[in-house]
Amino acid sequence: MAKVLLIGNGGREHCIAETLCRGREKIELFAYMSAKNPGIAKLSSSFEIGKSSDLDAMKRYALKIKPDFVVVGPELPLSLGIVNELDGHNIPCIGPTKELAKLETSKSFTRLLMQKYRIDAYPKFRIFETLSGINEFLEELGEYVIKPDGLTGGKGVKVFGEHIHNSKEALNYCREVLAQHANVIIEEKLEGEEFSYQCIVDGKHVIGSPLAQDHKRAFENDMGPNTGGMGSYSCENHLLPFVSKQEADRALEITEQMLAAINKECAEHYKGIMYGGFIVTKDGVKLIEYNARFGDPEAMNVLPILESDFVEMCFGVIERTLNKNKIKFLKKATVCKYVVPNGYPESPVSGEIKLSKIPKDAKLYYASVDEQNGKLILKGSRTIAFVGIAGTLSEAEKISENSIKSAEGPIFHRKDIGTDELIQKRINHMSKLRMQND
Repeated sequence: MAKVLLIGNGGREHCIAETLCRGREKIELFAYMSAKNPGIAKLSSSFEIGKSSDLDAMKRYALKIKPDFVVVGPELPLSLGIVNELDGHNIPCIGPTKELAKLETSKSFTRLLMQKYRIDAYPKFRIFETLSGINEFLEELGEYVIKPDGLTGGKGVKVFGEHIHNSKEALNYCREVLAQHANVIIEEKLEGEEFSYQCIVDGKHVIGSPLAQDHKRAFENDMGPNTGGMGSYSCENHLLPFVSKQEADRALEITEQMLAAINKECAEHYKGIMYGGFIVTKDGVKLIEYNARFGDPEAMNVLPILESDFVEMCFGVIERTLNKNKIKFLKKATVCKYVVPNGYPESPVSGEIKLSKIPKDAKLYYASVDEQNGKLILKGSRTIAFVGIAGTLSEAEKISENSIKSAEGPIFHRKDIGTDELIQKRINHMSKLRMQND
């Protein structure tokens, strides 16, 4: 029986825990969480609560239980070097070392890596340490995106025309970024449709999972402030309605090129997840950014339909023996929708969320919710993810939406995620862009 330690306590980690536990071989699961997740706690033999930045506490717990391997869910422990710490004690991890995690933690590192190794899938960009020259570059680009060089929980990127409307606002935001980060990256604004491609890598092999599309904006019709992700969907053919097989193959090729580049640059092998945030444009597929772990919510689109044994896959990552012929996903569509507190993300309310009977054909993953005296209490962020899985996207969306009716409290969710109407808007958008190249 394998012993597995899971680090993290969000909806993504609840989904990872469930996937680990439903494998062919029974495992003993342990968890290190920054707050108690009721779902993970129920699946675990034991767990420990501690700060996600406390590497010493994580290491002590790992040395105490001596797991066969560790799955690192969130980005913060990766960025701080938890893999390095555990590698030093011969405890293998599903996740990259601190140096390799720069693929996510430093946007400038990733852009310069692409430039150096001539991986032609990036927009025009410049990196600034001060405000000098920014105004001129903004004028040159016309439409642009401003990115802090560091972790921001998915909420730091500002887009011209959406979050910023003139150069004064842009400069003010750059000043704000530089007060907290070493650099600010300014890129040309790409027009197209974004998609997530989460790949499992063992240092030499890259294996893709079904494509998904995340929804960052808080409100329906892609309105409101950015969030960590209000929900996502994937399709039964593992593509998306506006992404062709050739475009998906190109995204996979970019990740393969990036793996070779980062292995060479850092003189070590990247193991774990390379999750590319891509955009398909009229000029082809471009990379927006990489993450060094599964997406949240996108993990909940791919792991529930993983047909292969997840524990075996993890051992394949560790031993560098991944085989794409042995990793299979069900030909099913998925829709994930998060319920969140009213006022989220800027002024979330507190209160109790009550759950009645969840439909059997839906999955539920706990995230930012606390269990107190048998009650579920909102903790201010994304609360519970409801996932529908079916033969078609339309059916999966109906299951997800119907399951949310079992939740009551001061909460809301985006009803439009995965709906025919929203998907058609994406298709029409890409059709219009592609016509510009004809």
